[in-house]
This record gives sequence, C-alpha cells and structure tokens, in this order.
Amino acid sequence: MKIHEYQGKELLKKFGVTTPRGIPCFSVDEAVKAAETLGGKVWVVKAQIHAGGRGKGGGVKVAKSMDEVRTFAGQILGMQLVTHQTGPAGQKVRRLLIEEGADIRKEYYVAALTDRATQKVAMMASSEGGMDIEEVAHKTPEKIIKVFVDPAIGLTDAQATELANGIGVPAGSLAQAMDTLKKLYTCYMETDSSLAEINPLILEGNGGIKALDAKFNFDANALYRHPEIVAYRDLDEEDADEIEASKFDLAYISLDGNIGCLVNGAGLAMATMDTIKLFGAEPANFLDVGGGATTEKVTEAFKIMLKNSKVKGILVNIFGGIMKCDTIAEGVVAAAKETHLSVPLVVRMKGTNEDLGKKILRESGLPIISADTMADAAAKIVAAVK
Repeated sequence: MKIHEYQGKELLKKFGVTTPRGIPCFSVDEAVKAAETLGGKVWVVKAQIHAGGRGKGGGVKVAKSMDEVRTFAGQILGMQLVTHQTGPAGQKVRRLLIEEGADIRKEYYVAALTDRATQKVAMMASSEGGMDIEEVAHKTPEKIIKVFVDPAIGLTDAQATELANGIGVPAGSLAQAMDTLKKLYTCYMETDSSLAEINPLILEGNGGIKALDAKFNFDANALYRHPEIVAYRDLDEEDADEIEASKFDLAYISLDGNIGCLVNGAGLAMATMDTIKLFGAEPANFLDVGGGATTEKVTEAFKIMLKNSKVKGILVNIFGGIMKCDTIAEGVVAAAKETHLSVPLVVRMKGTNEDLGKKILRESGLPIISADTMADAAAKIVAAVK
C-alpha cells in the first residue's frame, strides 16, 4: 500500500522529523486559502499522486503571489500527470499540497527499506538528493552510502554518523541529521513500512535539517495492525481491477501483455509468466488464486481478467496440493460458461485429483485446450492467440 506525500509527512512529524508547514487541498479555492493561512511570500504547489518524478512532469510549481497560486493550482488539479513511474497513461491529479517555501542550501537522499538478502533493514543515503536515485545508482554508485541495521539492535549512533558524514552533512548540522536518521528508522519499523524515503532531505540556510518530501510503502500483510494507516488509502490511485480482486482475496496485478494467467501460488505464477515470455508473448496479469480457491473465486478471477480488452487468451496453470484439481476444473467450467468465454483457454493441471479434473474439463463440452507441461501450455496459448 502507498500513501500521498502529505500523509507521509504527517507520519514523519509524529515521530519527530521536521517537515515544512503544508495544507492538503482538493480545489483551487482551497489552495488559495491554504496559501493565505500559511502566510509568507513563496509557496509550493505540489500534485499529490502515488508516483515520483512529479516535478519533471510539471506537477510541482513555485508560486510567488496569490495569483500564481491560483493559476498553478488550476493547471495542476485535474491534469493527467505523466512521470517515469506512472507510465505513458499518467495519473489524474485530484489532490494538492500547498507548502511554505524552503531555503535550500543542499539536498540529500535518505531511505529505510527491507533488504531480504541480509534479513536486515538497509539505511541508504546519498549526497545527490532530488534526483532519481536509480540514475545515481547507475551512473555514480559510489555516491550511495548503505548500512545494514539489525532489527534487534536498531540504528546505532555509529551507523547514523557514518551515513551523515558519508553524504557530507556539515559538522554544525551533524547532530540533527543523525537524529533525523534515527527517527526515520523508528518510523519505518513502527509503521511496518517496506520503504520510507525522504527525497530530498534538505540542509537549510540556517543549518537546519528538514524533510522536503516523503514516500512510504507499507507491508499489506501488517495493515491489520494499523487502521490509522489504512485510513490513508486512496482508491483513486489504485488499479480498479486490483481493488476488485482484493475483495475476493485474489492476488492480482495488471500487466501490459495479452495472455491472462490464473495460477495457484505466487512462485508458480511468476514461473508461468516467465514461460509465456520465453515462448514470445507477454502476460496480461499476475493472478494467484491461492490455496483455497472456490468456484466463486475462479469465476471472479475470469471476470477480472476479461475486463481487460487486451486479453486475447487465458492460461490456467494449477498444481494440486492443498488445492484439488477437480475443484479448479469445476471453477474453470463454471467461469467459462458464466462469462461466455470467447477467447482461447489452455488449462494445465498436475497433482491431487488430476485425472478427475481433466475428466471434468473433457466432459464440459467447452473448447478447452489441455496441456501436460508448462512449456506445452505456454506454446499452445501463444499459438492459439496468434
């Protein structure tokens, strides 16, 4: 789950991280009122979407008068903002953040994220804040400093000092930078984040350290512990099909290909997508029905896949362990009939009650193409779609 910048800053403030004063808005009039409330001579009008690169896409403007606040708010609200993270379709802007201006002396990048390789928390920092960290990692990897934090111990003073010194924080600001890093780590841990990023973290003209942006991703499996974070969820920023799938406990992610995939188990689903690509086609989705799929779940899965007009065929790949093949077969037949399936369907199933499942498919009277191996299944669905 992702949240907006202004929501991320609310979390950071709860943990003692200094952020600029800002007010979220949903209309041009609210934006002007927010600027008046904040006071000052400079305001930043910022688009709020779940993607980075907003400034490059025209979603962040510096206003030096109330007229400019109104003009920029009118330009940004409702725009289809395209960034390197939204894809070519972009994302419609429905919310703004009006923020006080900042006296920026230097920009840094800092983040806490889960590192599965070491089973620790990676704390990253760079002197090249404000830029795409992927570009920095590619062109100048030596400018990214990393420490790996043992969750049983937490971020130590020595590690915080290593990060702050490594990115060139001046001596006079070192203590506040270390304090900010430790508070970011605490925020990351206590909110069950998978990513907590500040880009940029700025050094102000007076030597202060302030979070000028905030990006958070959360572990969906831990959200039951955080109703206050679930309340931040913005369904307008999420894929409608993925929202629908979550209602039926289906793990679904939209992709750009034309072959729908229905699989049980995340690992098998990934392998299925790889096999489709190996045979020269592209998957239209990741879809894991899990180990407790019912006829209803399989039917809903078919409906969700078929909503995508790009889907020209469906591959069902089932390993029957806990999930029995005959149960899936019954679901596939019911789903094909209910959705009036008109695209090719290839089914490959192995495991518990495999023979019974295949018998159900054969006797259904439906033009279902059977396959015995993953390679056979991928080859048949790719050929059928072509």
